[in-house]
Amino acid sequence: MESLPAKMDEKSSEAARVGMVRPLKPAWIRVKAPGSPAYAETARIVRAHGLHTVCEEAGCPNIGECWEKSHATIMIMGDICTRACAFCNVRTGLPRPLDPSEPDNVARAVQELGLKHVVITSVDRDDLADGGAHHFARVITAIRTALPTATIEVLTPDFLRKEGALETVIDAAPDVFNHNLETVPRLYLSIRPGARYFHSLRLLQRAKEIDQQLFTKSGIMVGLGEMREEIMQVMDDLRSAGVDFLTIGQYLQPSRRHAEVQRFVPPDEFDALRRIGVAKGFLLVASSPLTRSSYHAAEDFERLTAARRVT
Repeated sequence: MESLPAKMDEKSSEAARVGMVRPLKPAWIRVKAPGSPAYAETARIVRAHGLHTVCEEAGCPNIGECWEKSHATIMIMGDICTRACAFCNVRTGLPRPLDPSEPDNVARAVQELGLKHVVITSVDRDDLADGGAHHFARVITAIRTALPTATIEVLTPDFLRKEGALETVIDAAPDVFNHNLETVPRLYLSIRPGARYFHSLRLLQRAKEIDQQLFTKSGIMVGLGEMREEIMQVMDDLRSAGVDFLTIGQYLQPSRRHAEVQRFVPPDEFDALRRIGVAKGFLLVASSPLTRSSYHAAEDFERLTAARRVT
């Protein structure tokens, strides 16, 4: 098994926690500012159809690279979330009513973008009786109608206390079901206070039980103070739940009011985590400082499909 620092550099992490050290962003996490003509065209299409993207709302560092390739990740059900996670840059508050025209607007936008693999995510909508599950299903159906050959990946909320919500989404037949654990269980109270680790884990397990041919996917951030043993345990938990694909990326602090970065994990440790994940049985592990849930999603779907064929 690959070796990693036993506590992911615990001393520097603890120093950062108590305010003694604030780690500086290293060269490997820096990206060039967006601004190409292709980027501008993607932005135009998104605006023309009145849509939101997680690329913008969450301040994704890869937006320039992805939008140059027309790979925008659409965020449905508005831009106001009912949760207040300490890592997330999306606004918190009372959301607006659902837009009944959004499914068709999404379908037209992804058709204009020419996407072969579409990634749809959303804010948390605890205010809705089904958590927005039927809206997800309508969006999937609209995309299938507009782009019958496209594959569809959904990154959903946890649907906490929303009976039947998961089944509604899976019945709409996405190709990939993604729900991120985000961090290790010990940090949930401070980083993801509105969520429950074992509920999220069970959601992923149930998705696979409902449709065994469905690819399931989850992701975590590192650099929040987690320990090596905790990352290994999350990997084991995800494998026990039948998850196919794991993403691991560096947490970046969106603003001073969000959780602080405890440590910038170097690229060689990300590569070690990738190899460990593959050894544990994931079909695919994407692990790098800039890895995010939908980063290179189209290419990764092809790799997933190929990996399943040889297992």
